[in-house]
Amino acid sequence: MQFLEGKDILEGAQFNRKEIDSIMKVTDDFKQELLSSRSLDLLKGYVLATLFFEPSTRTRLSFETAMQRLGGTVIGFSGAEATSVVKGESLEDTIQTINQYVDMIAMRHPRIGSAKQAASVSTVPVFNGGDGAGQHPTQALLDIYTIHSEQGDIDGSTIVLCGDLLNGRTIHSGVELYRHYDCKLIFVAPDKLRLPKEIVEQLRTWGCKFEETNDLTNAMKEADILYMTRIQKERFENPEEYEKLKNSYVLTREMIEKANPNLKIMHPLPRVSEINTDVDPLPGAAYFRQVKNGMLVRMALLAMVAGKV
Repeated sequence: MQFLEGKDILEGAQFNRKEIDSIMKVTDDFKQELLSSRSLDLLKGYVLATLFFEPSTRTRLSFETAMQRLGGTVIGFSGAEATSVVKGESLEDTIQTINQYVDMIAMRHPRIGSAKQAASVSTVPVFNGGDGAGQHPTQALLDIYTIHSEQGDIDGSTIVLCGDLLNGRTIHSGVELYRHYDCKLIFVAPDKLRLPKEIVEQLRTWGCKFEETNDLTNAMKEADILYMTRIQKERFENPEEYEKLKNSYVLTREMIEKANPNLKIMHPLPRVSEINTDVDPLPGAAYFRQVKNGMLVRMALLAMVAGKV
C-alpha cells in the first residue's frame, strides 16, 4: 500500500474507491492492534509539526495523539499569535522553516487554498487540517470510516447532510468521497447556506444521486445517516445574519423517535445548538465515537504517508 508514501493529503478528490478502501483496512488493523497495545513504534524517530493558525480541538489533538500512538513526537502551535507570523512572516517562509525540523506537517489555516500553497513549497508531506471554508479531507475519511463502523456499508445508503453547507469544508471534502459509492445524498440547508453551485454542478457531472431541500423532518424519514453541522459563525461578515440563521435546525430526541428511531447521527463537532443533548444517549448517536475514529484514521494516514504500511 505505497500509493500514499511521501504524498500530501490536501483534498477529498485525490482519492479513488480502491484507495479509500485501503485506508479503511489499515485503520481497522490499527484499531485491533490498539486493543492489545497502547502504542506502536512504527514512527519512532519521526516528528510531526501541527501548525494551527485557526482554533481546533479534535483535529489538532487527534493528529498529535495519532503520532504519539505510533511512537513519534510532535511540535507545533495552536495559534499564530505566538509565532513570527505576527511580525509579517509569510506562510511560505513559515513552512520552509518548519521543514528543517520535521518529517510531516498537519496544518489548519483560515484561507481557502492555503494547504496547497504550503504544499507547493514544502519538502515534507502536508496534511490539510482545514483551509477556511475549503477542504478537510482527513475529516471526510474518518466520516467514511464511521459509517462503515456504524452501518457496515455505504453502498445502498441514504445520507442526509444538514446545516451550513455553503461553508462546511467537511461536506465539501465528503461529497468527493461519497461519489465513489452507490448512495443517495440529501442536502438540507437554509437557502442562504446551500451547497456551493460549483459543487452541485460537479455532483451532476459525476452522475450522483442527490437532492436539495430545506425540510429536515421529511429528509430524516428516508435517511440511514444524518450528518449534522453547525452554522459557522466565524464565516459570517454580518453578525445579524448569523443570528437569524444560527438555529435553523435543532435536532431533538423527539424528532428522531418520530421520524426514524434507527437513524445514525453524526457531527464533525463542535456542536453549538444544532443537536440537543437529549440525543446523546441514543444508540445511533455516533458523534463521540466519530471523534475516536479520527485518531485511528489519522494514525493510518500518517503511517501510510511515511511508507510504513
